[in-house]
Amino acid sequence: MEAGLGTLSRMAEGHVDYVLVIAEPTWKALEVARRAVALARERSVGQVLVLANRIRDTQNLEMVRTALPGEEIIVVPEDVAIEEADREAVAPIDAAPDSPGVQALAAVVRRLLQRID
Repeated sequence: MEAGLGTLSRMAEGHVDYVLVIAEPTWKALEVARRAVALARERSVGQVLVLANRIRDTQNLEMVRTALPGEEIIVVPEDVAIEEADREAVAPIDAAPDSPGVQALAAVVRRLLQRID
């Protein structure tokens, strides 16, 4: 879905199993993430899982945890291999399947597939 709250605000209950809220460690992004979590819970559209994206250090992660207390948070580290794949217009999993960011995202996919089965 596109960034922001529009699609989530129009989604009806029961249409998805999970709402993945991508939260980068900036105050503006975290405010949108906080609103997305609240909206998903208010509308009961699916289970919420927060992906703390582009995390460089413990301070970045603490920003996300502070903004979204009590939420389940999965860390996706800052990864130059993902940026390079984007510049080359290739999928990160094809360009650098063993990079930390790709491995973190692959773990999220495996986890979601296990919970859906």
